[in-house]
Amino acid sequence: MTDKLIFRFVAAVSVFVFVVVVVLNRHLIPAPAVVPSFVQYLPKLNAILNGTCSILLLISLYFILHGNIKVHKRLNIFTFCLSSLFLVSYILFHYLKPETIYGDLNGDGVLTDVERAAASPVRSIYLVILTSHIILAATVLPLILLSFYRGLQMQVEKHKQLVRWTFPIWLYVTITGVIVYLMISPYYHF
Repeated sequence: MTDKLIFRFVAAVSVFVFVVVVVLNRHLIPAPAVVPSFVQYLPKLNAILNGTCSILLLISLYFILHGNIKVHKRLNIFTFCLSSLFLVSYILFHYLKPETIYGDLNGDGVLTDVERAAASPVRSIYLVILTSHIILAATVLPLILLSFYRGLQMQVEKHKQLVRWTFPIWLYVTITGVIVYLMISPYYHF
């Protein structure tokens, strides 16, 4: 495959995933009237997947720093699969469940002045973490895909150049995914 074709493929996959997330998250396709019972388990599953990916990324770094390319590659493929599973679970949850608002104690979908006051200033910290998490999560996918391609093709120098950006962003996204879950979980109402 040529680089041009790979870039087009990565761009197409990245745009497709972004559009799917937006369409389902914004409920442009109506969700079922009744939320399936399994949905309540998805946020915890997502946090477990993100936490596992964080650990696997760090272990993968250890192995590549010690020259074990085979284990590094296997760990990254497994991490990519778990991240893909996370993405499906994330999309499904946000499609099936109305948005959870940080500080909404009674779960009515409205943040009253009293609830806002009770949640401050932690709510502001939560929103900063969430915003950075969302922006970086949206931008890391093409970097991951290109890094994988370069790594699997053993284009070591190009792979190294990409992972200087990909690794810390991917790690940040997986870690903040767990933090976001821990912060928002008291406000889930099923």
